[in-house]
Amino acid sequence: MRILGLIFDPNLNTTVVVLLDPERERVLPIWIGPMEGNAIAIGMEKVATPRPMTHDLMKNFLEQFHVTVSKVVVTDLTDDTFYASVYLGVDGKELALDARPSDAIALAVRMEAPIYCAERVMEAAAELGLLKQRSDFSESEDMKRWLENLNPDDFGKYKM
Repeated sequence: MRILGLIFDPNLNTTVVVLLDPERERVLPIWIGPMEGNAIAIGMEKVATPRPMTHDLMKNFLEQFHVTVSKVVVTDLTDDTFYASVYLGVDGKELALDARPSDAIALAVRMEAPIYCAERVMEAAAELGLLKQRSDFSESEDMKRWLENLNPDDFGKYKM
């Protein structure tokens, strides 16, 4: 997956992180909080802050202790909540840590780690009407209209 974009919804005071499956051209929106969206945006843009933000601190810890982030995976969509795991390389072993997708993605962009999504999540999202094909959008305005018309109450949203 790659991050297609971040969209702020002022009506719900939430942010939508839009992930794209580049192989199958599927678009998956995940509702996150505005602060979490900001953390992802800062990481994507590589904005230097005067003091380390939380995910920058996490990155500093990991690098100081020679721990790598091999990947992050959106692992599940259950009871209207997305779940993720961060896979760490420690002393030649791989450890998986439970994480919110927003935190996993914010760390992945800082550590330049790949982002994946389990097929079962994509299937569950399709059943809820969340999943779209990129070819369904003739231009970015079509995507914007689709996202604006999605109502998270109809199918659940990422819970903090």
